[in-house]
Amino acid sequence: MPERLLLCTDLDRTLLPNGVQPESPLARSQFAALAADRRLVLAYVTGRDRQLVLEALTEYQLPQPDFVIGDVGTTIYHIGPDGEWRADQAWETKIGADWNGRTGKDLQRLLAGIPDLRLQEESKQNRYKLSYYLALDADRDALVKSLRERLDTASVRARVVWSIDEQANIGLLDILPESASKYHAVAMLQQLQGFADIETVFCGDSGNDMEVLTSSIPAVLVANSDPEVQKEALQRAASGGHSSQLYIASGGYNGMNGNYSAGILEGVAHYHPEWLSR
Repeated sequence: MPERLLLCTDLDRTLLPNGVQPESPLARSQFAALAADRRLVLAYVTGRDRQLVLEALTEYQLPQPDFVIGDVGTTIYHIGPDGEWRADQAWETKIGADWNGRTGKDLQRLLAGIPDLRLQEESKQNRYKLSYYLALDADRDALVKSLRERLDTASVRARVVWSIDEQANIGLLDILPESASKYHAVAMLQQLQGFADIETVFCGDSGNDMEVLTSSIPAVLVANSDPEVQKEALQRAASGGHSSQLYIASGGYNGMNGNYSAGILEGVAHYHPEWLSR
């Protein structure tokens, strides 16, 4: 039984009950009780920026985290006891090297004119994150080919992350430094705080969580996640030899439905039942 636990969770439609499926009434209060354990380090891992995380903390009355990995892994913040957010500058320097001195604004100009891409709002961009909307029926293979051609010509090492905004029924495409992702940021946090995989649990629901969900880090897909995401995650975890590190919540734990925070609790109970029986 690990004496410490690093609990990393996505926000939208994972911890936050802002999907179409219902939330179990007592789930969030039980999650807050777990987060209050001083031996647990809580990290929110999200595509949201700092301001949107702060809004979620207030709107949904979430526990104060110890860390926030924001902007799809391009920022890491430590939240001090005084509530002050301190950015990890070493992380930004590390990932920035992948873009060969360029910023998101530079890449925006580089990629101008590629069909199907619609730039997201300014608030959703940052120095090392360039985000677009695209239709769900867009030809993703052709699009990624066009992106890669321009990025490679400019010697920019980047990763392209695809996910879906279920509420808006639209595709989301993030262009990040190659070494920046939720997975790489979680791994950095593990290293900085001295947590092994067995002392870590990650929870998510969507495509931009896939790399962590199918890694050696014990992971949980909440029950409200899309069946296609579940199918892909199971296949990728199996091909990587990590089937035992992926758990898909289905409901039933403490009479809850497995959606959102209920799924997080179910997943923690699956890997570390002693943490829920304290």
